[in-house]
Amino acid sequence: MLYYLFEYLREIDVPGARLMDYITFRSGAAMIMALFIAMVFGRKIIARLQLMQIGEIVRDLGIEGQMSKKGTPTMGGVIIILAILVPCLLLGNLSNVYMQLMVVATLWLGILGFLDDYLKLKRHNKDGIKGVFKIIGQVGLGLIVGLTMWLSPKIVMQENAEISVPDASETVITYSDQYVKASQTTIPFVKNNNFDYASLTGWLGDNAQTGGWIAFVLVTIFVVAATSNGANLTDGLDGLCTGTSAIIGVALAIMAYLGGHIGYSAYLNIMYIPDSAELVVFMSAFIGALIGFLWYNAYPAQVFMGDTGSLTIGGIIAVFAILIRKELLVPILCAIFFVEDLSVIIQTTYFRFTRGKRVFKMTPLHHHFQHPGNGSINALIQAPRMAVPESKIVTRFWIIGILLAIVTFVTLKIR
Repeated sequence: MLYYLFEYLREIDVPGARLMDYITFRSGAAMIMALFIAMVFGRKIIARLQLMQIGEIVRDLGIEGQMSKKGTPTMGGVIIILAILVPCLLLGNLSNVYMQLMVVATLWLGILGFLDDYLKLKRHNKDGIKGVFKIIGQVGLGLIVGLTMWLSPKIVMQENAEISVPDASETVITYSDQYVKASQTTIPFVKNNNFDYASLTGWLGDNAQTGGWIAFVLVTIFVVAATSNGANLTDGLDGLCTGTSAIIGVALAIMAYLGGHIGYSAYLNIMYIPDSAELVVFMSAFIGALIGFLWYNAYPAQVFMGDTGSLTIGGIIAVFAILIRKELLVPILCAIFFVEDLSVIIQTTYFRFTRGKRVFKMTPLHHHFQHPGNGSINALIQAPRMAVPESKIVTRFWIIGILLAIVTFVTLKIR
């Protein structure tokens, strides 16, 4: 609520009160505050989880060092959620519809993940909420976000267009004078980087725009479910999901800042989204929370985030990308999540059709690298022959995540 306090102080001309007008100042403060909360209060929460004997339930998969994780405090995602929400509530503009949707998404999936972890601990096994109920929760969030973007008059954009300058080799990027309500998004490798979902439903005639919004809502549901589940599957090694998500968060924060600034939007030739720069404050808190949590989650982990954290992290990334109209860049930026998803789908399908054979030694994919390729498992892919240490797998995945973030930005300039 400090944002509104400073707003009042600005009205009575108190020196320095205008600092809260700057997105960069509030974003930096949010990151520092989230980092502080995660590191200071995180230690106390971990101690409390240990006292309550809320420990990880581990199944023996034959992976070296796996059973040593048994009993490590879990449900540490509450640290991340707390470290995100407190700075946003204090420093964010809560009247901003984008900030409201991000807070709702955080609480929605945080509660879903918490219930899943609670049931696992209560039953003393890996069976939490049934998969169908997880999907219902994710679909519900997708509907809330998609329908709000469709129906809210506060969510608008200004379309970018290229104009050739006579007697010059360069073009100028201009924007329409009016804010428009359109089912447009950013797409890589295409001139002007715009794609309207309504182009898919042109056969509906006068109802094409409505059809476009329906298509947008369906894509929103898919992106939320796929990204949330992907983050959940990626959370299998110490620091893997945390570090990868922080890298993605940095990329999304930059995109939100550029897309919310008409000058930078013109440079990248992407649509300008008014008021979306407020999302940078949220994402800065997200990054700070993850870095603070990584202090305890890095190998060897003192705490695991559990589904409370992983489902929430994936949902936050998905909803954020959708709000800044970059959901079609998610397959590139979050490729690690989707590859983890895909590895499980491929393994399960192949196993059923071949009655026991496998493609990978183990899934999700990060476990494949942990298992030695000694032929003890009937898998098509046996490489690497030697088990890769957990810390090395995590570091390499982080490097891949950085490269994917760079490629995502490059796609916006390649036509």
